[in-house]
Amino acid sequence: MKVSKIYTTIDAHVAGEPLRIITGGVAEIKGETQLERRAYCMEHLDHLREVLMYEPRGHHGMYGCIITPPASPHADFGVLFMHNEGWSTMCGHGIIAVITVGIETGMFEVTGEKQKFIIDSPAGEVIAYATFNGSEVESVSFENVPSFVYKKDVPIKIDDYEFQVDIAFGGAFYAVVDSKEFGLKVDFKDLAAIQTWGGKIKHYIESQMEVKHPLEEDLKGIYGVIFSDEPKGKDATLRNVTIFADGQVDRSPCGTGTSARIATLFEKDALQKREMFIHECITDGQFEGEVLSVTAVDTYEAVVPKVTGNAFITGFHQFVVDPRDDLNRGFLLG
Repeated sequence: MKVSKIYTTIDAHVAGEPLRIITGGVAEIKGETQLERRAYCMEHLDHLREVLMYEPRGHHGMYGCIITPPASPHADFGVLFMHNEGWSTMCGHGIIAVITVGIETGMFEVTGEKQKFIIDSPAGEVIAYATFNGSEVESVSFENVPSFVYKKDVPIKIDDYEFQVDIAFGGAFYAVVDSKEFGLKVDFKDLAAIQTWGGKIKHYIESQMEVKHPLEEDLKGIYGVIFSDEPKGKDATLRNVTIFADGQVDRSPCGTGTSARIATLFEKDALQKREMFIHECITDGQFEGEVLSVTAVDTYEAVVPKVTGNAFITGFHQFVVDPRDDLNRGFLLG
């Protein structure tokens, strides 16, 4: 057997949403900031993303990351996230999984019952707290980057449907819409239709306007569409599913999406500071969210959201690339 490359990974999931942490086989990533490192990966390491996210090693819904040295002097480490379409700017479920895996495998040194981590992401600095019992992590909370409503009540007209969406930033830009606008429920049976609508809404918005962060020009474009619905669980506030990247379904409540949703609810006076928000997902998993503080991003009123969830390790893997294999860089079926 001929092998041209070996990659090692640790896989985990958060409410069903996977994270593949690449622990070996990665070449040096150049760049002073995480945004520069992200740009370097997009240009020079996209083959790695394809090999490990695409079939036959991954699947259409796979998500991954690389842990890097910190980009700022006070951070503990940095992280770069990837998915079926490219390299994302921030990932909340990914933060929860990385911290969990790092503690439970001994990658990160911890003491006591709670530990603080400062993480450099392309979207900015993220502060995470892990609560654990011995080597078992019970939950991870993270204080996300300042999140804000970019535009509200944006009129959309697609086919014979007319409705409105809010566009909000929670580490990436999301369009938020009620699933009832299309007569759909956030459930497995309506998922194919929701995916179709997610793509249509994303493409419509990007054809009509430029969505760009006021302070970071590389943070731009609609990353995903959040479909909100009434919750199933008695203790949940809202139910949602996020369609992002190239029609990818977030199985979890979506950490950055939850942050964006917190910003929209706060803007509409439907969520108060320090009030608990329980965000339910299509797998019936939940994230807890709240507004920690109010701040500003340029001229936008913003909130600093806190999101809490838990993760579980699913496997330790060693993947190989055979140069004789015509599909060695992988493929995707929708």
